[in-house]
Amino acid sequence: MEAIERTVRSVLQPITHNLPKPISNLGVQLLGNKCYGSLALDVNITDAECMKLAISKGLGIGIVGASSIVKIPQLLKLLNSQSAEGVSFLSYLLETTSFLISLMYNIRNHFPFSTYGEIVLIAIQNVAISVLVLQYGGKGPAAAAFVAGLAAAGYALYNESITSMNALQYLQAGAGVLGVASKLPQILTIYRQGGTGQLSAFAVFNYLAGSLSRIFTTLQEVPDKLILYGFIAGFILNAVLASQMVYYWNSPDSKEMEQTKLKPSGQKAARQAVGMDGQAGSMASGRGKGKASPSTRRRG
Repeated sequence: MEAIERTVRSVLQPITHNLPKPISNLGVQLLGNKCYGSLALDVNITDAECMKLAISKGLGIGIVGASSIVKIPQLLKLLNSQSAEGVSFLSYLLETTSFLISLMYNIRNHFPFSTYGEIVLIAIQNVAISVLVLQYGGKGPAAAAFVAGLAAAGYALYNESITSMNALQYLQAGAGVLGVASKLPQILTIYRQGGTGQLSAFAVFNYLAGSLSRIFTTLQEVPDKLILYGFIAGFILNAVLASQMVYYWNSPDSKEMEQTKLKPSGQKAARQAVGMDGQAGSMASGRGKGKASPSTRRRG
């Protein structure tokens, strides 16, 4: 092992000792002076403590990056099918509420962003999916109330004069319960329908991998049992959802649909969701009238 380490050190040290200042500063911010010096400068690959930290940071950054697209296939399935069949709004409501509480708890405790950053990106995608589910369920006005309620709750949780840290700790304990409970409506919906409907396999399996990785990163970087227990429980239920996805894969009620691009029908649905379709239609109508008027004058 020592011979391998010497060989690796002789190859890497000329590189790690001449890294651009922004990159070396980023390494120090992520790993701290001690572990950056041990791993990057001394290339001490037998430093188990620092290697675990580096793996944890790498996983955390990977999870945050993957979270930026984890719900995109689900959004595409909803927009392309213009149906929310098999997707539980209650599940998304509970999960988004849980994420909002956890986000504010992590921010106010000044935990490393790499240990919770995906919450922000997934929550934004959850809001978009929830709005579509409500619209396709004929409850459009409820979508606006849902978004306004989340904004008000976020402000109240962030403001220490409204929500004390002690109260936020109790809410975080409840958020773990909500996070677990958020999976149950979706599991029951799949069971009752005998298929996964418009539920995205990509999102389900990424959630499973992400929750497992988060158990490791939390053990390494966040000394908070409330957060750890929440990830453990979430992983168990994500495993149940993934098992259902596999079990019902060939069920007639499990919709197979292109998830890599937005179809014309999906593009129209997206415009309608943000209120642009009517405006576009009015503009097209106006252009049509403008063209008809000169031709009428020529005939006269």
